[in-house]
Amino acid sequence: MSYCDVVETLTGDRKALHKIYHDLHYGFPIHDDNELFGRLVLEINQAGLSWETILKKQKAFRKAYSQFNIKKVATYTAADRKRLLKDAGIIRNRLKVNAAIENAKAILQLQKEFGSFEKWLESHHPKSKGEWVEIFKTKFKFTGGEIVNEFLMSTGYLPNAHSKKCPIFKKILKTKPMWLKGSDV
Repeated sequence: MSYCDVVETLTGDRKALHKIYHDLHYGFPIHDDNELFGRLVLEINQAGLSWETILKKQKAFRKAYSQFNIKKVATYTAADRKRLLKDAGIIRNRLKVNAAIENAKAILQLQKEFGSFEKWLESHHPKSKGEWVEIFKTKFKFTGGEIVNEFLMSTGYLPNAHSKKCPIFKKILKTKPMWLKGSDV
């Protein structure tokens, strides 16, 4: 069952929460490095949990991680790590907190080399999911297959965020996501 189908089975507040993400964010290209970093942080934190948990906590994540400002997060100290591990609004997992900080540092390096995180991602397109996972493992912390897959699908680098029958699929096509380049869709 696709995420599109799952959202339609939900009701009430749960449906509203997922529908906003599904209709306005999932699969749409992101051109701001801080927002790309933010999506990576959220996907890493989702590991072992439901996406609904992350959606409910996304405002708290944004606040806790300096609005996902890469430069600020890259300078976080031991005191910041302690602060994050005490913040009940986010996922208090040492490995995930450390990954966010270390990944911010890695993105700063990629920005120096490629001009932006987005340009680094584009420089590797097109790749299969497996190739992307290997690339991510060389650059980032806490990035296994599902995290990389969801990050790349949710930001327009891999296809299948939406089923072709989903009305949002046509909106995604209009944004010209990276996966569309070279595709016969």
